[in-house]
Amino acid sequence: MIIAIDGPAASGKGTLGKQLASHYGLRHLDTGLIYRAVAMALLDAGHSPDNRARAVAAAEAIDPARFPAPALPEVRKAVLAFQRSFGRTPPGAVLDGRDIGTVIFPDADVKIFVTATAEVRARRRALELEEAGDRVNEADVLADIRCRDERDSQRAVAPLKAAPDAHLLDTTHLDIDAAFRAAIDIVEAVRAGRKRG
Repeated sequence: MIIAIDGPAASGKGTLGKQLASHYGLRHLDTGLIYRAVAMALLDAGHSPDNRARAVAAAEAIDPARFPAPALPEVRKAVLAFQRSFGRTPPGAVLDGRDIGTVIFPDADVKIFVTATAEVRARRRALELEEAGDRVNEADVLADIRCRDERDSQRAVAPLKAAPDAHLLDTTHLDIDAAFRAAIDIVEAVRAGRKRG
């Protein structure tokens, strides 16, 4: 089973992805980590993220065990192959990102688009950063989230958008437990519909 979870920054897709993977005995991949891993590999080796050949080589050499970006087309192609291979390896996977249900796995068994208001997402991200010991200004976090939303939804390659057949999960008024129960309900409803069909 492949579960695709998409959504904007700080919507809760990563947390839900991990919980769903654990619940269903699937592997989990936070696809944003891949691009950060490629960038880190380049910087650690003393190369510029603008070096296309080195970026593609780093993407092709990705090892998920080393995960703790440049969005070049060649890097995206190499990363795309890795993501598809990861998802298709039995028993399946939960992948979260911004283009899983639209580009990476348009044929995913279940597609969930997780969202929340920008204000709620900023509050969550600020709390997360504060818990990690960082001093943050929630207004700055909100401005950053709005900027990322604009950039992600307007980018030419694989923009952030819900797949036409994705199930919308608005977590604005849900804590993580309620959001997880709602996600389970979505997955089970899809699975029940397939059994009937």
